[in-house]
Amino acid sequence: MPYLHEVRVADADIDNLGHASNLAYLRWVQEAALAHSSSVGFPEGTYLARGQAWVVRRHEIEYVRPALPGDTLTVETRVANMKAANSERLTRILRGNELLCRATTDWVYIHLARARPIRIPEDVKGAFPLEP
Repeated sequence: MPYLHEVRVADADIDNLGHASNLAYLRWVQEAALAHSSSVGFPEGTYLARGQAWVVRRHEIEYVRPALPGDTLTVETRVANMKAANSERLTRILRGNELLCRATTDWVYIHLARARPIRIPEDVKGAFPLEP
């Protein structure tokens, strides 16, 4: 079952075309990932205390329909796989049952001081159910 994160389209999210900007969608994808991680016991501070973090290597986003001012959206996110040092997350943004956006994100687990990828710790891997 995907993790569900609710957002409301604010006036600041709207671009010159009258709908949510691509930066807003990207922010919602990242906020949902962080909320999901926090919900399984790994808030950002826990990673930072270890001297580790997730960083994005690649986002692929397909915009299907526009989000409009005042819309309440559901951001569904799931971890599709975890390899040695990276993980793929799949996200969909919905208005009710209507698909607005789908995204695939490649996250890399890094050692902050070295700014290099490291193996994902087993406790981190074990916290996220895989949902391809």
